[in-house]
Amino acid sequence: MKLLLINPPRSPENKILDYAPEDAKPFIHRKLIGPPLGLLTVAVAVKDFDVTVIDLKGEYDLDPGAPPLKDLILSYLQEHNPNIVGVTFIASELYYGLDIFRVAKQFNPDIVTVAGGLHVTICPEDFTDDSVDVLCPGHSAMMFRQVVVAKEKGLPLESVPGVIINKNNTLRRSSIPAPSVDAAGKDFLIPDRSHLKKWISTYRVGNDPTPVTYLFTSLGCPFECSFCSIWPQHDRQYYQRDVESVVEELKTLDEYQVVRFADANTVVDVRFINRLFDRIAEEGIRKKYVMDIRPDTAVKYPSLIEKMAEAGLKVVICGFESFRDAELESYNKKSAAANIKKSIEIFHRHDIMIRGNYIVASDYTEEDFDALAAYAGSHKVVYAGYTILTPMPGTLLYREMKDQIIDFDLSKYNFFNCVLKTKLPLEKFYESVGSLWKIKLGKDVI
Repeated sequence: MKLLLINPPRSPENKILDYAPEDAKPFIHRKLIGPPLGLLTVAVAVKDFDVTVIDLKGEYDLDPGAPPLKDLILSYLQEHNPNIVGVTFIASELYYGLDIFRVAKQFNPDIVTVAGGLHVTICPEDFTDDSVDVLCPGHSAMMFRQVVVAKEKGLPLESVPGVIINKNNTLRRSSIPAPSVDAAGKDFLIPDRSHLKKWISTYRVGNDPTPVTYLFTSLGCPFECSFCSIWPQHDRQYYQRDVESVVEELKTLDEYQVVRFADANTVVDVRFINRLFDRIAEEGIRKKYVMDIRPDTAVKYPSLIEKMAEAGLKVVICGFESFRDAELESYNKKSAAANIKKSIEIFHRHDIMIRGNYIVASDYTEEDFDALAAYAGSHKVVYAGYTILTPMPGTLLYREMKDQIIDFDLSKYNFFNCVLKTKLPLEKFYESVGSLWKIKLGKDVI
């Protein structure tokens, strides 16, 4: 049984970049960096089969002149002749993923196409295309394995617990419910990063010449920000890994000197983080760490920030979101704007570089842009990001704002395009967002 697991390309839609002033363009974020942990976990679940992982983001980063997607997929199909093709999906890459399935079906109609990932979990209704056979929502590594076994034994796919079958453009759930999965605990699988050696040189953060890998210490998020897809994906649950499990995984990462913790918020369970960094010190693990930390968390636990800095924490992704308490409240952020300044002081005190992210709402006027520019200019961080408030499908914000959406092209749902009506002329709005990207301390982009 031959399996081909594919990470689709990024959406190229980036209107902020298109309309930004030329001197701002070098700083504007263009891509997410790092290997597809989900696919690497699935690969472990089926390691006793003939499995190949293809990272098309890495492919196009390695060779921007690589063939168009359909030609590239066809070449991989011809090389591997798979029985099953699996693709992981987020909203902005939906169309690319479906294109991959269509090429697979044209190549061989008997190929079973399996969709998984965030968008499958929270928006399964988007997968009624003829090219889609099976959906594996949620923590689906072992579910995918059962699909493979069913295919190998000639059993009906409906016999696999938890899957959703697409027949005649109609979705039907398996009559057998999915078993509970402790994906951060007893059912955790260390991702097999050996599949990605071809693209390892493309996984770099900022100007650091060494490759970075993702590693998660938790799944889900206990916070419920209205714009976020993570807590809906995990049904409001938060799952923490065992300290020793994380330490053992860190020991396997000899090829990576930079580790990007892929948690929604790395510091939630303070006792866990304290113990984890004690164990990192005890084991003599020396790496550079990048992680997401909320401003209010840094303010509440400054000694923990110091401890992590001493152990290798170099970059923090910090969701400032807004400098106005009213906006933060509307996002259900549950953090005061005053924490931004305090957290910057704490991080800078320990030589931690900050990627501070602000959200720009579609109804911003010139006065709003001036106010944000003044605030960001007086609260500078090494890396700064200014993205557009986007009601992502499956989020609370989407339900609240669906009637206001004027553009349902999912390739634009990556926070760099406005899908709501703007108060300013649209080109002026994008130019204003792009200009904000110049307000930062550093000269590179993360």
